[in-house]
Amino acid sequence: MSKMNPLDPIADVYRLENPEQALALLNPMRAEILQLLAEPASASELGRQMNEKAQKLNYHLKSLEKVGLIRRCGSRQVKNLIEVLYRAVARSYVIPDSFGWSEDLTQRMKDQGALRQLVNVSERIRTDALRLMEVSDEEGEVPSAVLETDLHLPDERTRERFLADYADAVRTVVRKYQAQGSAEGGFKAILAVYPQLEQGGGKR
Repeated sequence: MSKMNPLDPIADVYRLENPEQALALLNPMRAEILQLLAEPASASELGRQMNEKAQKLNYHLKSLEKVGLIRRCGSRQVKNLIEVLYRAVARSYVIPDSFGWSEDLTQRMKDQGALRQLVNVSERIRTDALRLMEVSDEEGEVPSAVLETDLHLPDERTRERFLADYADAVRTVVRKYQAQGSAEGGFKAILAVYPQLEQGGGKR
C-alpha cells in the first residue's frame, strides 16, 4: 500500500493507467472527493464538507485507493479514534488514447461525469441555502455572496486556457484564505461553468 508525503505537491495532471480508474471518475461523489482531496483530509473531514456520513465516504475512499487515484498520507488521533488522511494523486486527469475509446465516447464520459457532479453540487447549494435561510430568520443576516457572469469560450483551446488561468487564480486565493481545520469563520466557495441555454433548451 503506497503512502505519500502530505507536504509534497501533487501532480497537476495524472494520465489514467487503466479503465477502472476512468470508471471511478464517472461516479459524481468520487469525482467530488478527488477534487476535495487536493489537500489531505480524513473521511470525517470530507463528511463535513459534503454533508455525508463518514461511513459512506469510507467506502468510496477505499475504492479510489484500490484503483490508485488516492493514497494515504498520514494519520492523526482525534479523541479515542485514529483518523487516516488521504490525498489525491493529481488535480486533473487525462483519459489516454490507448484505452481504445473513441474521441466522442471519451468526451461524452467527461461531459456526463462533470454534469452529474454539477447536479450534485447544485443540490448541495440549494440544501445549504435553505438551512441558512432558517438561520437568518432566527439570528439575522447571514453573510454570503453570488457572482454570476457570462464568458466567451468558443472552442476547446480557449476553454483550456480559461481553466488554467482560473486554477492559477484560485490557488493564489486559497493559499491566502484556506480554512485550517477550524469550523469558526468557515465558508464554502464553488465555481460552476457550463454552456448557456436558449429558451427552448438548446445550447447557444
